[in-house]
This record gives sequence, structure tokens and C-alpha cells, in this order.
Amino acid sequence: MKKITLYSFILTASVITSCGVANEKNKGKGINLFTVQQDRDLGAQVAAEIDGNPAQYPLLDSIKYKEAYQYVYKVRDNILNSGKVDFKDDFKWRLRIINDDNTMNAFCTPGGYIYIYTGILKFMESEDQLAGVMGHEIGHADMRHSTRQMTTMFGVQLLEQVILGNPNAVTQITNALLNLKNSRKHEEEADERSVMYLCPTSYNAAGGAGFFQKIESLGSSQKVPEFLSTHPNSEGRIDHFLNSKITMGCAGDKDYKYEYKRMVNSLPK
Repeated sequence: MKKITLYSFILTASVITSCGVANEKNKGKGINLFTVQQDRDLGAQVAAEIDGNPAQYPLLDSIKYKEAYQYVYKVRDNILNSGKVDFKDDFKWRLRIINDDNTMNAFCTPGGYIYIYTGILKFMESEDQLAGVMGHEIGHADMRHSTRQMTTMFGVQLLEQVILGNPNAVTQITNALLNLKNSRKHEEEADERSVMYLCPTSYNAAGGAGFFQKIESLGSSQKVPEFLSTHPNSEGRIDHFLNSKITMGCAGDKDYKYEYKRMVNSLPK
């Protein structure tokens, strides 16, 4: 991916000096020097970069593959309408499918731009697994993990350089964003969010566990999915999904395997 120009992504001095965002939705989530608006701006810049780079990110046409898009939109909306997503009305939550069967990955930028590769869609077996993975990615954006990590990594001094327009500082933040790996703590938080979002729905709220169970079934001889390069598969993760479902008292148990198979069959061969 080409470097994203972040000169327009300016951190205000008031945010730097206050050492945090005065927003009720961020309480208890750690210090974040980026504002919610700046999460939105950063996500929009990343999305524009992806849209303009079809060689690396071949986006599936939403008109030609209407059935697949309607399906993933439905799953996304089921999560957003659960009543549990803090920034449901603040972030974009735009969803795009990347037509690459060789890449098993999904990600969500700051500000809620969601991307799912056909590789991971064809790997999964049921709608609850998709909902579990999508809920996990939405959880990262909803908890503002990327900008929280960047705050921890760079602190006030480097961010002040961004305000002053220092190109080296801008490049450093850009490179870090594009190569950001989630910490185990953030992975656990996103997993819990996934269960929490699915809990009020008809889905098996531990759908994410099924995805990781399938990954484990690949064995060590198989290629490690791209997903695990940025989402470390810490020990006990499957149990964490299952135990969270029990702790939260989630009653849903639907996997919608038949409907999911129909959607997969509508994707490019």
C-alpha cells in the first residue's frame, strides 16, 4: 500500500494537553490522544487509499455481486442493531469485500471501515462464524484500539511533531498504522465484544470460537492464515469465547449454515 498522507490528519493542541478524549463512551478504555473525529478522518484516508489501489486490493463489485453484499450487510446490521456497539452512530461502518481467495483475513480501520477477503469467507462454514469474526473486527474499531496503540507507542512528543507538519513524524505514524499488530489484551477485548454484540441476537454468540477451532484443525503443516499475523492466537482463546457466552447468559444458538453456503456459492469462483 502507498503511504497515506496524514498532513490533513491534524491533532489539536487541546487534545495533546488534556492527555485524553473527554467522551463518555471512552471511559475505562485507556488514554487516547486522538479524537473520535480523527478516528473517522484516518479511516476515510485509509479507505480512499484502498479504493485507489485495485492491484493490491481488488474490491468485489457490489452491483455484480449484490447477493453476497446483501448477505454481509445483513450480518453487519445485526451486530450494529444489537444495542451494544458504542460508536454505532458515530462511525461509518462501510463494508467492502476484497476479491482475493489466497488471503484469509479481515480488518476494520479506525472510524469503522470494514474489509473482508473472499479467502476468509470461503474458509468459514457458517453465518455465526462470520458474525463472530465481524463482531471482533467491529470491536477493535469500537474500542478504538488502533489509535489507543498509537497513543501508547508515540506519546505526546511525536504527536506534537505531527501538528507541526514534520514529514518524518507523519511517515513514522503512517508506517506504524499500516503494520499495526494487535496486543493480546486488545484481542481479548475484541473477542469479548464479539460475544457481547452477538448475545442479544439469534446467533450462537461464541461463533468466533468456531472460526478458531477450524484454524486449529488445519495442523502445523498448513499455511498460517494472514489473520493470525495481526491477530495473535493466544492460548485459551476458544475457551474465552465459550466462557464469555456462558458468563453473559447468551441464549442464541443459530449458525445458519445453509444460508451461508448459498452466499459463498454466489462469490466469484
